[in-house]
Amino acid sequence: MNEVTLNNGLKMPQLGFGVWQVEDETAAETVLAAIDAGYRSIDTAAIYKNERGVGEALVKTDVPREELFITTKVWNSDQGFENTLRAFDESLEKLGLDYVDLYLVHWPAPEYDEYVETYKAMEKLYHDGKVKAIGVCNFDIDHLERLMDECDVKPVLNQVECHPYLAQQELKDFCRKHDIFVEAWSPLMQGGDVLGNETVTSIAEAHGKTPAQVVLRWHLQNGSIVIPKSVTPSRIRENFNVFDFELTNSDMSAINELDRGERKGPEPKEMNRR
Repeated sequence: MNEVTLNNGLKMPQLGFGVWQVEDETAAETVLAAIDAGYRSIDTAAIYKNERGVGEALVKTDVPREELFITTKVWNSDQGFENTLRAFDESLEKLGLDYVDLYLVHWPAPEYDEYVETYKAMEKLYHDGKVKAIGVCNFDIDHLERLMDECDVKPVLNQVECHPYLAQQELKDFCRKHDIFVEAWSPLMQGGDVLGNETVTSIAEAHGKTPAQVVLRWHLQNGSIVIPKSVTPSRIRENFNVFDFELTNSDMSAINELDRGERKGPEPKEMNRR
């Protein structure tokens, strides 16, 4: 497993496991399958409504807590200073933990203009030792600039939609300049057209790998953190098996050229759902 070092010195697995759209009733079984496959980083969120199931897996696994990296997020309806502190306590109780490794603002929700106060509450949680690192999701450059101007603790990462059809190069360049990692959600475009793209399939054939493995490898070699999701044990294992090959420079360039700014999810500046 590759690890990256975040800007506060905390080490984080570069490949993690996402549980978006995993039902709470099956989350424990799915997370245990991921841990058995080798994953040590699990990414959940309050809005996923499966924190309790994730927590059940953490109780059942033989892997020590200190070897696991657990991320959760505060939802738009819980933004604001006091609301965030309360929401964090609720997430902690559901997960059955006394700390989380990473706590994230799920969306900037700019219509409500509460993300700065939300982040300041997360700074308090960080200083109080209840979280080991704090960061954001779905922040555009202007959101990040404001946060860094008005807050004290730099985000360790920005989790955003990213895949070969939405490479996010300008945002990646900005984050790299400021020592903020980009973490890719929907890294396989939710199993969309990118996995059938002729460029991707030909590179996969050349390496004896699947298109999904090639795309995940592209993320890793671009320096991004990546969190694929699956509920199928064989696919969970397949997605983890990406450390025994390397894409060539020409492979990387060919995939980089697929970028066409195509999103599966909403634009951050427009996503204000509560």
